[in-house]
Amino acid sequence: MSGKGSGVPHILHLHSTFAAGGKEVRCVQLINAFGANARHTIVSAEPDRLGAADRIARGIKVTVQPDFPSLKGMPLPGRLQKIAKAMKGYDLVLTYNWGAMDAVMAHTLFKDVHGLPPLIHHEDGFDETELKKLKKRRTWYRRIALGKAAGLVVPSEQLEEIALVDWQQPLGRVKRIPNGIDTKAFAMRPKKEALRLVKHPGEMWVGTLAGLRTIKNLPRLVRVFAPLQDHWQLVILGEGEARDAILAEADRLGVNHRVHVPGAVSDPARVIGLFDIFALSSDSEQFPLSVVEAMAAGLPIAAPAVGDIAHIVSEPNSEFISLARDEGELAEALLQLSINKELRHRIGEANRAKARAQFDQDRMIATYRRLYSSAMRRDL
Repeated sequence: MSGKGSGVPHILHLHSTFAAGGKEVRCVQLINAFGANARHTIVSAEPDRLGAADRIARGIKVTVQPDFPSLKGMPLPGRLQKIAKAMKGYDLVLTYNWGAMDAVMAHTLFKDVHGLPPLIHHEDGFDETELKKLKKRRTWYRRIALGKAAGLVVPSEQLEEIALVDWQQPLGRVKRIPNGIDTKAFAMRPKKEALRLVKHPGEMWVGTLAGLRTIKNLPRLVRVFAPLQDHWQLVILGEGEARDAILAEADRLGVNHRVHVPGAVSDPARVIGLFDIFALSSDSEQFPLSVVEAMAAGLPIAAPAVGDIAHIVSEPNSEFISLARDEGELAEALLQLSINKELRHRIGEANRAKARAQFDQDRMIATYRRLYSSAMRRDL
């Protein structure tokens, strides 16, 4: 392992999971953007969920899932000290979400003892256990664990408020950095054969990209889609444990011939333009990257008003963002978009313009580069 100032900086990434979700895709974006200016080691609390690694560009110096203490377990002093010792020798430690919070605690407790590198934590949202209310135990744990972090990065206004108020983090530590994408790549017209599912002439697609997890509530999306005319198909791109629940709901409603779950895609920019409407049905989001990707592809969005979604979309799209958990309102939004081609086009173009103006990846990458370089006190 290179020491500080020796060669390119070595960055340790500690993830709750490294499946191809929003935070993982952003992490890969940054790794690819930094190129030869850094090398990386990636550890996942879920060792078998490493799908995002497939998106790392060739030639990047990266080690995935090396021998490293488990990020799961009771936060006992002996275990935390083992994690802390494993952080030695890196130039920067980046942690992600609750699944890596024990590593944040280990860093705060043993930073001075072991001379650990600076740590920046990233929070992108909550799992099902904190969907309706923050857990007091986790809130107190975060307050203590983040005590010596060089930064706390959040993508949304909602999370920024939680970090400042509930987690009682100082203003100078909290950094809100909206997610960004390569808007030009998503504006390209996709090839019809880009997805192994064929889009037949006359078909229209409602589509989504999501980890197939309970919190995404994709059976709800099947229900609000079901009343659409028969030429509409629902395409759900992603992998996860909720796949069976999605297919069961499609069977129950008799629309299984119009609901397709072909798996995850390695490059969303090549396929998202096949959709005619992009839809979400989540119980919780913060700043979903998939919404920005769909906007850059010129799509209208039907989604609940969770996280920052209502602020992300363009003004013409705002009336199609339903109240959270209001299934009837979401169904109506989807129906109105499905029956009006001109409306879809007008909203899609407004979304594309806003994505280009506010959510291009260049701005995001530059902000992260400055933050990480400042923490390490060396250029990245």
